[in-house]
Amino acid sequence: MTATYNLPDGPQMPRWLRMIKFIGQPIKYVDDFAKIYGDTFTIRSSRSDNHLVYFSQPQALEQIFNANSSYFEVGRGNIGLKFLLGDRSFMLADGDRHQRQRQLLTPPFHGERMRAYGQEIQKITRQVSSEWQIGKPFKIRESMQEITLRVILRVVFGLNEGELFESLRRSLSDLLDFISSPVMSSAFFFRFMQKDFGAWSPWGRILQQRQKIDQLIYTLLRERRAQSEQNRQDILSLMMAARYDDGQGMSDEELHDELMTLLVAGHETTASALTWAFYWIDHLPEVREKLLQELNTIGVNPDLSSVAKLPYLTAVCQETLRIYPIAMTAFVRVVKTPIKIMGYELPQGTAIIPSIYLAHHREEVYPQSKQFKPERFLERQYSPYEYFPFGGGNRRCIGMAFAQYEMKIVLATILSEFQVSLVNKRPVHPVRRGLTIAAPAGMRMVATPQVKRANTVATSSLG
Repeated sequence: MTATYNLPDGPQMPRWLRMIKFIGQPIKYVDDFAKIYGDTFTIRSSRSDNHLVYFSQPQALEQIFNANSSYFEVGRGNIGLKFLLGDRSFMLADGDRHQRQRQLLTPPFHGERMRAYGQEIQKITRQVSSEWQIGKPFKIRESMQEITLRVILRVVFGLNEGELFESLRRSLSDLLDFISSPVMSSAFFFRFMQKDFGAWSPWGRILQQRQKIDQLIYTLLRERRAQSEQNRQDILSLMMAARYDDGQGMSDEELHDELMTLLVAGHETTASALTWAFYWIDHLPEVREKLLQELNTIGVNPDLSSVAKLPYLTAVCQETLRIYPIAMTAFVRVVKTPIKIMGYELPQGTAIIPSIYLAHHREEVYPQSKQFKPERFLERQYSPYEYFPFGGGNRRCIGMAFAQYEMKIVLATILSEFQVSLVNKRPVHPVRRGLTIAAPAGMRMVATPQVKRANTVATSSLG
């Protein structure tokens, strides 16, 4: 008996036209299709078994995220990242291999170990923001990238300032900026652009930069293995000390690919989220006022754990990641064994796209979803199928807690010292940046000293 498959309806438009819109207008692309076709729609492929199906309703996402992982291949759906992350990245692994690597990498990003990194994050934030010239416009994204890259080099790679730190910082910045440029963003989606015609060709330049970074990382690994110092707490050292169930540690190749994965997943994304947060805080003076009042309650030089627990600051970070999630979709799942989702029978080879952006803009879940309203996160708790800026299921980002912690410390540290205001007060709209969406890179702001306020908690308790 032949199985019958039924796919949701979807647009009938030439691939080239669809891809231009997908790359150039990523928000409008999904918004327009959702308006016409609703919660679920299919982007049909010329190959009969390679269709893409978008889902955004909580019930569908629950079925997808809780399905047995044997139904899906995830590595295959994200193969476009292989040139950047390498063959052994846990992000591109499936089944037992993915589970084993994930278990090994998760512990350093949680609990006391993670909180121990707070002082470093604060110190780096102060270093970078102290270089701003008062009253002189600067590109806020560049500063946020500088902070998040330094945090990764210190906290993940365990590097102190010096020659290797500087070489990696420069090389990584150059590579990530280049591949995120508008033209090179297209190369992720068009194979014909991924051709090496030597150092003068765009793809050749990427591969050359990548090779330079590889050499620097392997130099770092050799140096670290040669050291007898046992008490290091950076994430690389914890990864090197970790053991699989059979007692084996990770090879240099595995360590290299996981470092690249943590870098790519944790640097650009957090910088984008922080850039958006500063935009919204300035764009909506009432948000800034509430935030400053809350920060004022914890006084000067507060304990960083009390910063991380501030409810309104947490809500601002959550709403920032809701309204324009940095990744518009969770990891693509390619169907390995036919599966039924929301009554649709999906054949082998179908790519399932859990749409974070569309889920975050469901009016019945988030009334007035296009408005920035942190209060919604103080009024109710959302399920992991309604709010999932870091993906879901067994593919949820392992650095989620770390990224949220970093966001709060950076915001609190800067807002305690500076008022950061947009030069141009016009509304800003997201643009594509590689595989993510972000505020335009050229968005400029001006820093002025924050007016110090009397600490209302302290003065009232003295009375």
